[in-house]
Amino acid sequence: MTDSIRILMCPPDHYDVDYVINPWMEGNIHKSSQDRAVEQWQKLYHIIKEYAIVDLVTPQKGVPDMVFTANAGLVLGDNVVLSRFYHPERQGEEPFFKQWFEENGFTVYELPKDLPFEGAGDALFDREGRWLWAGYGFRSELDSHPYIAKWLDTEVLSLRLIDNRFYHLDTCFCPLKDGYLLYYPEAFDSYSNRLIEMRVPAEKRIAIDEADAINFACNAVNINDVVIMNKISDDLNSRITEKGFKVIQTPLTEFLKAGGAAKCLTLRVTEPILEDVHANVSVVSKVLKMEGHLLDSGLMNRALDIIVKEGGSFKVLNFNLGLERQSPSNAEVRVSAPSNDVMEDIISQLIDLGAVSTPDKQVDANLETVVKAGVSPDDFYVTTIYPTEVRINGYWERVTNQRMDAAIVVSEENEGITATCKLLRDLEVGEKVVVGVEGIRTVRSPQSREERNKTQEFSFMSGGVSSERRVELLVEQIAWEMRHIRDQGGKVAVVAGPVVIHTGGSGHLARLIREGYVQCLLGGNAIAVHDMEQSLMGTSLGVDMRKGVPVSGGHRHHLKVINMVRRAGSIAQAVEQGIINQGIMYECVKNNIPFCLAGSIRDDGPLPDTYMDLIKAQAEYARLLKGTDMILMLSTMLHSIGVGNMTPSGVKMVCVDINPAVVTKLSDRGSIESVGIVTDVGLFLSLLVQQLDKLTRRYELTSAS
Repeated sequence: MTDSIRILMCPPDHYDVDYVINPWMEGNIHKSSQDRAVEQWQKLYHIIKEYAIVDLVTPQKGVPDMVFTANAGLVLGDNVVLSRFYHPERQGEEPFFKQWFEENGFTVYELPKDLPFEGAGDALFDREGRWLWAGYGFRSELDSHPYIAKWLDTEVLSLRLIDNRFYHLDTCFCPLKDGYLLYYPEAFDSYSNRLIEMRVPAEKRIAIDEADAINFACNAVNINDVVIMNKISDDLNSRITEKGFKVIQTPLTEFLKAGGAAKCLTLRVTEPILEDVHANVSVVSKVLKMEGHLLDSGLMNRALDIIVKEGGSFKVLNFNLGLERQSPSNAEVRVSAPSNDVMEDIISQLIDLGAVSTPDKQVDANLETVVKAGVSPDDFYVTTIYPTEVRINGYWERVTNQRMDAAIVVSEENEGITATCKLLRDLEVGEKVVVGVEGIRTVRSPQSREERNKTQEFSFMSGGVSSERRVELLVEQIAWEMRHIRDQGGKVAVVAGPVVIHTGGSGHLARLIREGYVQCLLGGNAIAVHDMEQSLMGTSLGVDMRKGVPVSGGHRHHLKVINMVRRAGSIAQAVEQGIINQGIMYECVKNNIPFCLAGSIRDDGPLPDTYMDLIKAQAEYARLLKGTDMILMLSTMLHSIGVGNMTPSGVKMVCVDINPAVVTKLSDRGSIESVGIVTDVGLFLSLLVQQLDKLTRRYELTSAS
């Protein structure tokens, strides 16, 4: 027995599964055998007594989980941080554990009542005493870690748990003597796994698989060279013993029903202090302000979900709910993260929702100089589609040329300060680029309920797969929008792929152009080639468009068309020379509708009008898209994504494709505000033309009356 090591345990006199506060308790209420529980606890107790001194705390009625003494608190030297239990069912244990600690000479530190921390269940010292691993995510809050670091004067490393089966750190993580670590990597997020790998050498990490993890192999008691645990696999047993440890297995199945095993049933109360180790914690916090219709627009829920999903923690400090229908709400939220990098990831997403630092904490944006053309300084702020402002010299400046996936360049000239979105390739030496997330905000005008309902009328089918009748309803709304835009002198851009031709939509799109519903056309080499192939030869990819059958020699048709246009000099010249007399490209030329064809490595020919320089094609796309009110994306994923990236928010977008993955991909990127319609693009264009005809007849009847 090692006299210097003392372990606190609590007899299972009142142990039972009385409630459900973790997945292991599901289906086990009052199904634990009291006799077997006592027998298994006694066996563990006597094993531990061979290697350490065991102290006992008196069990109490009404708190059946008091047997899990690991959650009493966290001890270092003569100091203890008392647990603040997350669930009310366990909060009754706190005064009994506090009494035991005080009676045994410990100085007790107590966290704020609304700040959960569940003791040594969620905080484990590296066995060489160099630092404290502290878990959060289910039972303990990240904001408790700075308190622990201060009170115990120790370095704290924060690990985020992401599998609710392993709700405490000690269920999936066990530091062993000499710096070894037994753990289940899948219980942690990627940031935490990187942190573990940075601190623990590969030769000292003993990663286990799921089969051993669900038997609580990591919920073990390590006393010097001895590891006491529930049943484990032969393979894991061998791996641990190869490191020089003696493994003692003892059944604890009755306690697994409540989500605990050997470590949960024990608390080490003799943790030595190392004189050269002092308080250090990487947790960072920031208070943000949000304004708008936070509840009914879902902004508040989205913000809090982002914080948790990205590995942070939050506390709502103030929330003022708008009292009238038109009144906006405002809130102040303290965000905490385990590191500056994680915090920046969180803040960058919250900025997209309109969050800003509180007025007393607002600072200017950080600027760094470009030292190599086309290369931004590290940590540059990546722009989104939303209107953005940066704070310079105490004033907020609106960013111009707003688009996604760019940097913000700030310049100060005679006319004043300007901030502009620029692609990385366009950055010049000496320009000042915004880095980090300080001094940046997006501008979101708070919409009234009526305004949001109007927006939702347009996007009620967003991202969904619908019946044909419901597609018709949405097409009716799109037709109304297009008619309104045309009559108001607005601008509709069409991004189209060759599927438009293959599905018989060429005539419908040509008519939309002819009747003034389309103000620019964007696509690739193929849509123009196959449109003109159909106009000249009645085929598309060599398939007869009327009969739907391949034509002999048809596979050469598109090459013949390319050759004819190249001989003419351009598409416009082919139209002027009478070679092309119908179709989409014909209508563009005849109605002075600008178009841009962006080429690719697979293009045949290509047509003389096709941009084979990708950078020039992107620039021309961006030029033509300026001032656009609506964009129709017709079965061309790559061109549609490119257009979405260079288009600011506020532009109505309609993505049509027979493949649901295309519509989903565009929506998931967050690059566009779009309505997704999963249907045949030829059918969509046919329905759209029909609806526009109905609107025209309705307008004529109204005018006549």
